[in-house]
Amino acid sequence: AMAGVFAKLSLQRRPGTERQVFASIGLNRKAQELQTAKEILQEVFGTTSSEVEEMIGLRLAERDHALKQVIFRQI
Repeated sequence: AMAGVFAKLSLQRRPGTERQVFASIGLNRKAQELQTAKEILQEVFGTTSSEVEEMIGLRLAERDHALKQVIFRQI
């Protein structure tokens, strides 16, 4: 009886499902790494989580601005 259940389950599996599961595991790992990095920044700089978020936002804005300058120089 159980063999029939397992056979039905394996037939119902959609292609690409394994990839989706592993991708979500990777995203969860990245989210955990980001959270850990934020906690480290809080400790190192003695700041609050909102200050760390602001630091990250400023750094991303600087990087975006620098990237745009490089792109426009090439045009």
